[in-house]
Amino acid sequence: MTPNASEREPMTRRIRPPMVSQGGLGIRARSSFDVVLVRHGPAEKRDPSRWPDDGTRPLSREGVRETRKAARGLAKLLEHAGPIVTSPAARAFRTAEIFREAFDGAPQIHVWEELAPGSPPETVLDRLSKRRFRQPPLLVGHEPALGQLIGSALAAESVALVRLSRAGAAKLCFPAATRPGAARLEWLLTREQLERI
Repeated sequence: MTPNASEREPMTRRIRPPMVSQGGLGIRARSSFDVVLVRHGPAEKRDPSRWPDDGTRPLSREGVRETRKAARGLAKLLEHAGPIVTSPAARAFRTAEIFREAFDGAPQIHVWEELAPGSPPETVLDRLSKRRFRQPPLLVGHEPALGQLIGSALAAESVALVRLSRAGAAKLCFPAATRPGAARLEWLLTREQLERI
């Protein structure tokens, strides 16, 4: 006996996820994109007589030790690391080397002028939007630029909403598009917090 219309189970339809794009219409959201930001480790004090070019100022001996501890903590926190992208400044490049040593598989190091002191954060976001990474990249840079980058990513304003400690780190997630105002802050950790992981 066939059930009448009132006895039949209601029909269900599969509902597609919402369409999302940079403008809010037309394109289904792609997989999210994560990026980890790291401030360079503790460096020698500014001294124009020793380092007329501040870009050559290195990490201090104690800074190297503290950065190694923080790098080991971050390596425990992250399952995998993508390429390491760094400012050309010596203190940032040395920090990148220390973090590379902490990860198995020794990710490659790339130098981006966009991460140099004084560069506007929008240039970093623009370059990230044009790249595809299999694993979250690790960006090593400076303050206040990293704080401004986070501000731009979260609120589309180049304002330092947070300040990373030396050898501290933060993780941003872009759920759809890598553009200003499209990110969320997953976590923010000081060097001391990383050392305790």
